[in-house]
Amino acid sequence: MRLIIHRNYEDASRWAAAYIAGRINEFKRKCGRPFVLGLPTGSSPLGIYREFIKLYQEKKLSFERVHTFNMDEYLGLSADHPQSYRRFMMENLFNHIDINLAHVHILDGMTKDPEEECRRYEEAIAAEGGIELFLGGMGSDGHIAFNEPGSSLRSRTRVKTLTGETRIANARFFGGDPSNVPSTALTVGVGTVMDANEVLILVSGQGKAHALRAVVEEGLNHLWTLSCLQMHPRAIIVCDEDAAGELRMRTVRYFRDIEKETLGMFSGKPCGGN
Repeated sequence: MRLIIHRNYEDASRWAAAYIAGRINEFKRKCGRPFVLGLPTGSSPLGIYREFIKLYQEKKLSFERVHTFNMDEYLGLSADHPQSYRRFMMENLFNHIDINLAHVHILDGMTKDPEEECRRYEEAIAAEGGIELFLGGMGSDGHIAFNEPGSSLRSRTRVKTLTGETRIANARFFGGDPSNVPSTALTVGVGTVMDANEVLILVSGQGKAHALRAVVEEGLNHLWTLSCLQMHPRAIIVCDEDAAGELRMRTVRYFRDIEKETLGMFSGKPCGGN
């Protein structure tokens, strides 16, 4: 695992966006197939998405050869609902870049058969040859996507009941009332994320510091589902100083020492593989 600590959220987002853009551009030059990118929603990736749009406008990045799979969607929300994750992605990224919407994959929150929808999603990922890089954020309880504490570390895309804590955290998007937040969602599993050739997680703010310490410094634990990254051969956590605030000083010194020589280097192989 790589841990890269930046001064603030803006610097962390800028580095992460530049890193992913570099991977996409390198892949385009060296590989004969589309770059498959896993994407999250929520507040964490917004800085990265703004940087993606800027890079596209500056003609430094194209999404013509990028196929995407989003992590999750609320069950029971239509694609045009103000708080659906499809609408989030359209408003915050897809409407502003040159991606072919036929290559955008987002779970259907209005499906009549959720289990079939989840099975189909896993098959669609496999049909694309797997995900090259999965971008994600981390919840304040250390979860990834909607794989909340207690989720199996081998889980696949499935229906997930949301905890009260998650509904309270997301209530700000639903008029401040947790009861307005859907109680279930469709989400990729921990195992789905771990199958990606590379995983990059952005973590920011003091509210994530306790969870980040557990994920980085404690053992593999399904109560901190992002701790799964300890088992991934190419995982990067990019964080700001506030999120790193509870890490041991020797942990911070260690990662800063090894990363000062490698911040400009790619850790993923250009055409995937282990």
